[in-house]
Amino acid sequence: MIMKQNVFAMMKSSISLALLLIFSSAPLLSQTKYEREHRIKRSQFPEQALQFIGDSLENVRRLRFYKETDSSRTSFAAKFKKERLHYSMEFDKDGMPENIKILVKEVDLPRDSYAQIRSYLDTGFHSYRIRKIQQQYPVRPGEAKETTLRNAFQNLLLPSVNYELIVVGKKEDVNNDYEILFGSEGDFISIRTSVPANYDHILY
Repeated sequence: MIMKQNVFAMMKSSISLALLLIFSSAPLLSQTKYEREHRIKRSQFPEQALQFIGDSLENVRRLRFYKETDSSRTSFAAKFKKERLHYSMEFDKDGMPENIKILVKEVDLPRDSYAQIRSYLDTGFHSYRIRKIQQQYPVRPGEAKETTLRNAFQNLLLPSVNYELIVVGKKEDVNNDYEILFGSEGDFISIRTSVPANYDHILY
């Protein structure tokens, strides 16, 4: 009888330990982004997003519409080229605007901001390669649409901009793609592992 009780206690302890490991690893799993992106027709793009865009896409080139899904959400993006710059307007599943991004290079970032970013990368990775940098203009509640579009189309360096980097980096002898977000002064905001199903969102 005592032996049965001991076996039962051991089984109960093992189950508790297994559950603890599963739930403790949940935050780590939630930091992985499994992304799939595919082109859609303009007619499949949310009407509210089209209203936000309005006539701002006149005289643009290579205009394409996308639907993006990852492990946690669905979103939409309109991508185009305007005056030699690559833009991406991003919206949530209901067509509400989230941000406008511009594809940039290292030399386009303020020197001090880029130095701060490189310091973070040098410290956080054994080795790395920057695949893509985007200058991000978040759409803030209450801000006029015209203001948001003007700031992005004039490529203004404002305190509110962020820099989103796609980095191929090695940590603990494992290479992964990472999506890392920094503030306008190069201050670290967030990081998550990116596991893209395709690279349309990177190559435009």
